Amino acid sequence: MSIVITGATGQLGGMIIADLLAAGVPADGITAIARSREKAADLVAKGVRAHIADYDRPETFTGAFQSGDRVLLISGTDVGRRAPQHAAVIDAAKAAGVAQLGYVGVFGGPKADFLLAADHRETEQLILDSGLPYTFLRSNWYSEAYAGDIGDLPGAVERGAIVTNVAAGSRIATAPRADYAAAAAVVMNEDGHLNKAYELGGDTAWSFEEFAEEVSRQTGKKVVHTSVTGAERRAILIGAGLPAAFAEVLVDVDDAISRGLLSATPGDLSRLIGRPTTPIADSIAAALASPAPRS
Repeated sequence: MSIVITGATGQLGGMIIADLLAAGVPADGITAIARSREKAADLVAKGVRAHIADYDRPETFTGAFQSGDRVLLISGTDVGRRAPQHAAVIDAAKAAGVAQLGYVGVFGGPKADFLLAADHRETEQLILDSGLPYTFLRSNWYSEAYAGDIGDLPGAVERGAIVTNVAAGSRIATAPRADYAAAAAVVMNEDGHLNKAYELGGDTAWSFEEFAEEVSRQTGKKVVHTSVTGAERRAILIGAGLPAAFAEVLVDVDDAISRGLLSATPGDLSRLIGRPTTPIADSIAAALASPAPRS
């Protein structure tokens, strides 16, 4: 039996494998699915096995899985194309007779009605239809989307404003990537998680006004949350160079936050990792101490 991680060379996949190794899983008991041997070289150097495969080439998953394996499917990044890509993994997992198929999806599962969730809803249904024992890891947003390598916190501090189309007072329960990785490692390494869906997010939901206040406190510079209309935000994002389709996705996510779809705090994440989730203030401090390079 092997624990197989797709997307293993991405940041989340790498963290999950590091957590598995730290928990005592033998390196040769882990298989990393990667698109090239070069990308997997660091993992192979640690003794992790590698299988080279590409979501867009279903035939490359031949032999990736064995009967009894525990497989974690980390979703692809091509929004709108992910369901057929994921189907290649699901079909190969079913053919092999794996013991568990975990999937890193989106908070809310079938109730998530925003654009970014469509691929995830379809993938979950494909997994259910496969009849495989499953575990759904429905993740809320990364804290890094606002404070870290995804968001532009230094830019917000420089401008003195965090601009969204989120309605004032709306809340979101984020957690950092490392917390989600820790939960995935637990679910893939321990028994008792088959045919369950976990709604993963931070213990405390925060508002963008509170986020701006915390950034102001830590930097000593006044930063405010400015809420604009969806059309205004779309224009700002496109003006900054984002493709129109992706700008529409981000505007739609903010609308979902305004509707309260990402504010629930069911506590599944802290229960899985055995500790409180990392507060947003800690993520802000980490981002300010080591800001991501700005392009």
